[in-house]
Amino acid sequence: MAIHRELLIGGKDVPARSGRRARDVSPATGEVYATVAAAGPEDVTAAVDAAAAAFEEWAALSPSARRALFLRAADLLEERAEQAIALMAAEVGGTRPWAGFNVMLAAGMLREAAAAITAPRGEVLTAQQEGVLGLAVREPVGVVAAFSPWNAPIILGVRSVAAALAAGNTVVMKPSEDAPVACGLFVADVLRDAGLPDGVLNVVTNDPADAAEVAEALIADPRVRAVNFTGSTEVGRIIGVHAARHLKPALLELGGKNAIIVLDDADVDYAVDAATFGVFMNAGQICMSGDRVLVHESLAEEFTRRFAAKVAALPSGDPTEPTTVIGPLVSPAAARRVAALVKDAVDKGATVVTGGGEPAGAVHPATVLADVPPEADLYRGEAFGPVCVVDTFATDDEAVAKANDTEHGLTAGIITENGTHGLRVARRLKTGIVHVNDQSVGDEPQAPFGGFKASGYGRFGGRWGLEAFSNTRWLTLATQQAHYPF
Repeated sequence: MAIHRELLIGGKDVPARSGRRARDVSPATGEVYATVAAAGPEDVTAAVDAAAAAFEEWAALSPSARRALFLRAADLLEERAEQAIALMAAEVGGTRPWAGFNVMLAAGMLREAAAAITAPRGEVLTAQQEGVLGLAVREPVGVVAAFSPWNAPIILGVRSVAAALAAGNTVVMKPSEDAPVACGLFVADVLRDAGLPDGVLNVVTNDPADAAEVAEALIADPRVRAVNFTGSTEVGRIIGVHAARHLKPALLELGGKNAIIVLDDADVDYAVDAATFGVFMNAGQICMSGDRVLVHESLAEEFTRRFAAKVAALPSGDPTEPTTVIGPLVSPAAARRVAALVKDAVDKGATVVTGGGEPAGAVHPATVLADVPPEADLYRGEAFGPVCVVDTFATDDEAVAKANDTEHGLTAGIITENGTHGLRVARRLKTGIVHVNDQSVGDEPQAPFGGFKASGYGRFGGRWGLEAFSNTRWLTLATQQAHYPF
């Protein structure tokens, strides 16, 4: 039986003023998992009203009280792990290991936010005038608009609000239409049950047809002073333009065309394991997934043979089965989009190493391609599915050139047994993140997370996250009377 959720505005569950609802369909079963209130611009205004009204009191709350609340929320989230696992399987087809990782990392993000609340912030400045004390202080900006995506719903739902709230802001969150419960309402439930005051976090869900109107209304409201968005580069460009039009800072974490580079000094067995995880975790639906595996020509034949065998054996299907690795994509349409990318590449000369074929509903076979030509859509387009391309290189220069041959610049992995060699290559990659002797998928709550080029700008995580959602002010205190020329 489908669940029914309303908007969260001012601490209350309220229907959309239009009375409309949107359906939330499970990719695993094809059935309606939930219905949610379908907000319009008038509901967005009400949510911002509530956030603006709650701001001063929340910003003035003692750091120790805010810190205790975040720690309670982390504990509550871990206590609800089984609920989260079931939710992600039903709403987005997430496998048990992936959902468990979501809970673990999101709880860590809440604890890191708690620590940041009571960490020292600001600086004492040197002053040009005698007897003047200069200070650089960081203060909350006000109301923050947060857009959270479906693919890592609990991690990215928490990430979209944690630093903003920790910095003393209030938030209006617009979760993805594909996971309004997991990446929005579930996160809000945890924080509300931990004691978050009414109006500090508000959630507006919407029908997909209204997404553009709702997003624009939220960003345009003059009381919203900062925006964060995690999602596709295509939509991120639109969000960034809206924010710029209203002179509001935006933190954008967007798509990736990430490379995993296997250098000539790599351990092949380890490289196979690392690449399989980096490409196929969550069926490739991670912004950090390795779309391309670049292998030194001396290892290419052996690596490709072992990699293909391991990929072909990955269990797929029902996300509730503990052994499933390749679960359903977010929708049958998403699986058909990936299949079309594969077909286009093959029609233009690519070779199927393993996988390929038609999807079964929302489940697409784990697929490895080789010899993908530059004219294929997959050559530069983000797969965002269980597909990767294996390519070879002869020199470090060639590997770097191929890895950088994309408009994106989110992350990369370099597999090597020589850390110095790996670091030399890493310094030449145009990405926001590089993992040496590891694959491309990695996130830690204290680390600066974000991309370069078309993968976005700004950083989540650690002190960088709080800086993104606070305003630096210059204050001076004169300890003696100044002298003026007139």
